[in-house]
Amino acid sequence: MNLPSLRDWIFSLKTFAAGMLALYIAFYFDLPRPYWALASVYIVSNPFVGATRSKALYRVFGTVLGALASVLLVPPFAETPYLLSAVIALWTGLFVYISISTRTARSYVFLLASYSLSVIALPALSNPLSIFDVAVARTEEITLGIVCASIVGSVVFPSRLAPTLIERTDSWFHETALYMRESLAGRVGGLVVSASRQKMASGVRGFEFLLSQLAYDHVSPAILARSEELQGRMQLILPITSSLADILAAALKAAPGVHADLDELLRDIGAWMDAPLSDDPERDAPRLRARIAQLDPAHGELTNWQAALLSSALARLRQLIDLWVDCKTLRRTVVQAGGKWRPRFRHWRIGTRHAFLDRGLALFSASSAGLVIFVSSCLWIASGWQDGAAAVSLGAIGVCFFAALDEPVPMMITFLKCATTGVVISAFYLFVVLPSGQDFGMLVIFFSFVFVPLGLLMPRPKWALISTLVALTTATFLGIDSAYDANFLTFMNGNLAGLAGVLFASVMTGVIRPFGTDAAAARLTRSSWRDVVLSTSTLSLDQQRDLNARMLDRLMQLIPRVAPSEDHKHASTESLRDMRIALNSLDLRRASAKLPLELTALLDRVLDGVRSYYEACLESGARVAVPPTLAADVDAAVTRLMADFAADPGAPGNKLRRGALHAFVGCRLSLFPGATPL
Repeated sequence: MNLPSLRDWIFSLKTFAAGMLALYIAFYFDLPRPYWALASVYIVSNPFVGATRSKALYRVFGTVLGALASVLLVPPFAETPYLLSAVIALWTGLFVYISISTRTARSYVFLLASYSLSVIALPALSNPLSIFDVAVARTEEITLGIVCASIVGSVVFPSRLAPTLIERTDSWFHETALYMRESLAGRVGGLVVSASRQKMASGVRGFEFLLSQLAYDHVSPAILARSEELQGRMQLILPITSSLADILAAALKAAPGVHADLDELLRDIGAWMDAPLSDDPERDAPRLRARIAQLDPAHGELTNWQAALLSSALARLRQLIDLWVDCKTLRRTVVQAGGKWRPRFRHWRIGTRHAFLDRGLALFSASSAGLVIFVSSCLWIASGWQDGAAAVSLGAIGVCFFAALDEPVPMMITFLKCATTGVVISAFYLFVVLPSGQDFGMLVIFFSFVFVPLGLLMPRPKWALISTLVALTTATFLGIDSAYDANFLTFMNGNLAGLAGVLFASVMTGVIRPFGTDAAAARLTRSSWRDVVLSTSTLSLDQQRDLNARMLDRLMQLIPRVAPSEDHKHASTESLRDMRIALNSLDLRRASAKLPLELTALLDRVLDGVRSYYEACLESGARVAVPPTLAADVDAAVTRLMADFAADPGAPGNKLRRGALHAFVGCRLSLFPGATPL
């Protein structure tokens, strides 16, 4: 592991200073549980000001929601603890569902609200009349820590989020350039292609979350808008590049060595895309566009399959060049915090964002979290265990925090390990270190030996979660107060209860949710099939844009869930083809109103075949063989279009026919990859 950088040291020392400041103020005002202020600092702190501010603001809102719910629910249900447990479980499930459904930093509000009710309400059941005081105290302690973290983070050597956004984007550009090189060589699958594709999709997902925090980083609205434009184009590159790879692979197979000029153009485009990110992409783009126009067959030359493949490949290349110019230009405007930008890629699909949510899976995950809390609460109440509230509370934190994951149990086990580490560190401090010095100055010195190293690990993605959980549990289990009154039996009973609660929540979650990433990916695939069926029907322009945006978003969720492999029928490859079939179907449906009736009849037959095929996939629950009749229908439509081009090369509707030809070629290659026309 590399040594900590200066930025890591600054962040760690800032966080530690904020934690000690919060602890000192909590001692000064004699708050009941000052350690919550220290723990809150380490929960919300982030190396970047914008991320810290957003987490801080949303944590306050979430805590207040949980506190208000505690005050409203505990008094009327105090005499019926089982009913109160059911109400808490319903509350938890509802807010976990909303948290999963919210794809921005605002999800933190609902995540905090989901488990704050358990943390505040359950320990107060032994004395329900104190619930208002308890709720106010928890809110004060947590808010104090949040305020200290925000002020120190903003004032002392603030680190902005925008440079990290650029770093993430540059990593995406690197992977995309590699993916494009493979695609320009006609490679549609393999380990390198699938791995690059996975990193690209993960990069887009990470970029989206950073965008939701960028508004808190004093970024101008114009830069925020450019960043959103960049994200939209980053998503589009994947399906367009994969479509190009399929076409080039088919062209090389149909006529190897024939397209010498195309091969030279592809090499030059590859070199142009490999140019440094600081280079002006518009410098060579016009020349490449001109060469594409020179190679593009005239309408009268579109009379055979090879010409159709060449025209389709050049159309995709033109789109790819425009997208790459837009992406690099947008990146430059974000880096320079200004500059002009004129979009090169103009398409009806651009301009709409539509997040896809698997509502069934989200509802199941949220319901599972609520059920775990309800069963845990019932067991605690039935056992009469005085310290059992700690078990339910810590278990609630674990089950809510990881509910959005496809496989939450491994992370809950990690949480259990971190909590165990926190218990060990806390015990060492309480019973070995602190008895030798209890004034605040000595406390700061003692705590620096554990919290400063943990702060050094927090900026590192591999260790961020683990170090944060260890810091959180250590601060909480210490139970530090203004006066030293540690009791070993009390310490072990309360904290072992918390560990038992996390362990029980992990086991029960594993029983309720045995389905993992494969099941989630399969659900996403079936949902994609339903949208392909929808794409063959008549939709309004807004509906088409929504469908395109929804399928893109779903694709960015699906690809990171499937591991890279050498298999050329990789799930991500097949899913990209599903999306391309949907997009080509939309293009054909849009063109149908302006085509001759005979050609429209052929087009309808193709779309009916696409719809029937995907309906068969949905009915069987698995991908089935594409019927050969569908290939014959596509070939008949292509043949008819070629006959029209040969009969009247100058017809006014030939531009529209060329677009329909490209869509039919795309459908043919996506439905029957690697096959030659019948």
